[in-house]
Amino acid sequence: MISLLDSLPPVTDDQRNTLLSAPRTADAHRAMMADVLAMNAVQIGGTATQKVLPSEITIAAWNVERCLFPADTATHLMPLAPDVVLLSEVDHGMSRTGQRHTTEEVAEALGMGYAFGVEFFEMGLGGPTERHFCQDDANALGWHGNAVLSKVPFDKVTLIRLDNHGHWLAEASGADPEQPRLGGRMAIAAVLPTKAGEICVVSTHLESNAGPAHRHAQFELLLDALDEFAPGMPVLIGGDLNTGNHIPPHFDHRDETLFDLGETRGYDWGFTAPGMTTRPSLITPHPERVMKLDWIAAREMRCLDKGVLSSLDTNNRPLADHDCVWARGAL
Repeated sequence: MISLLDSLPPVTDDQRNTLLSAPRTADAHRAMMADVLAMNAVQIGGTATQKVLPSEITIAAWNVERCLFPADTATHLMPLAPDVVLLSEVDHGMSRTGQRHTTEEVAEALGMGYAFGVEFFEMGLGGPTERHFCQDDANALGWHGNAVLSKVPFDKVTLIRLDNHGHWLAEASGADPEQPRLGGRMAIAAVLPTKAGEICVVSTHLESNAGPAHRHAQFELLLDALDEFAPGMPVLIGGDLNTGNHIPPHFDHRDETLFDLGETRGYDWGFTAPGMTTRPSLITPHPERVMKLDWIAAREMRCLDKGVLSSLDTNNRPLADHDCVWARGAL
């Protein structure tokens, strides 16, 4: 059962000690997930500025790579005038982003409400390039996750877990022992009112530390959950699907089988513009990693326009290692 809260309770000292001392197994991970309330909740906040969306809407999906610069991120999105923003890799109470609630700041600047869910409780400060940005020697909360931002209030919201075995904690999954994390890949799904009826929008993030079969299984789990959450409803899914992020140096998204899976379930990938979506950034300075990871797909909608918004700001500074994908669709 997913709780909807106006704030997420922090991990207690006792819970943190249990996490650090527990065996790195799937069973131990599942027990810890059940014990930490924030892993089974969605935070609802911000202020919606409209009552209902038009029948033609603009949606942006962006992996903002921790969201180092929330105000600049919001400013960068403004020319798109999005009705809905799907964010992944947003921090909340992390030292590397100044302990800020980055989703809340972006939503406030855009005049939106938000639904934020925790992908990972991070027990460390992150990788070496992230520690350069740390202002404190500990995280205030340690939350890192996905969010849906909307100009209108949510009719319904849920969190969909795509990993319960502790892919980033269990030793059997090849987890990084230097970056222990509780949690796993997930999605935030929200039902929104429009003049043409309700629509379900989904912000998701699939696994990078795995191959196509793993992501296929995650995507199938997501589609099954959406059929139950929003049966017969138009659905738009956006996010970092990590397609091709498994066989360097080729990084070829055409290896993925989840595209065919989506099509057989009625989803149209034509909402995603051509072109790669990654670039070197302040945290990920890897010019050889040019990939197409970010996608928008929809069912029971028509695509009117689409594009890729570079993450380079007006000073040529990368706001993230992903560009933003966007689409305008009609119901």
